[in-house]
Amino acid sequence: MSAQQTALELGVSLDPIEPGYLNLCIRSGNLLITSGHTSDLKGVLGKDLSVEQGYEAAADCARKILRSVHDTHGTLDDLRVIKLLGCVYSAPDFTEQHLVINGTSDLLHKIYGKEGDGYHARSALGFAALPTGAAVEVEAIFEIKS
Repeated sequence: MSAQQTALELGVSLDPIEPGYLNLCIRSGNLLITSGHTSDLKGVLGKDLSVEQGYEAAADCARKILRSVHDTHGTLDDLRVIKLLGCVYSAPDFTEQHLVINGTSDLLHKIYGKEGDGYHARSALGFAALPTGAAVEVEAIFEIKS
């Protein structure tokens, strides 16, 4: 099954996201580079929100990223996930950012394969605040394989 078929089977919408102030995904050579995509969930991890809620917020970011990538590239097929940057709105003593951003990584692993094209580099960082109070923001880089 193709990556796009898998995404659709997992319930990922491929409807375009209305662009805002910045380009949501841009192609440069054989790379697709996304802007940060924020979760609909708002709040502070380790204060208002649990790791499990943050994980779901990170998965929400992944679904939005995939929509933007599809809008720019026309398909989710023939891509390799290269790098993720995960930003987590964190209480000062919260140290589980990596578990939160697993929500993005795990969805991409399901679509592209954990050992294959979905096996990516990643950073998961805590922030004192994120735009609009979003719990999570994620940006991604994909390689177009052909």
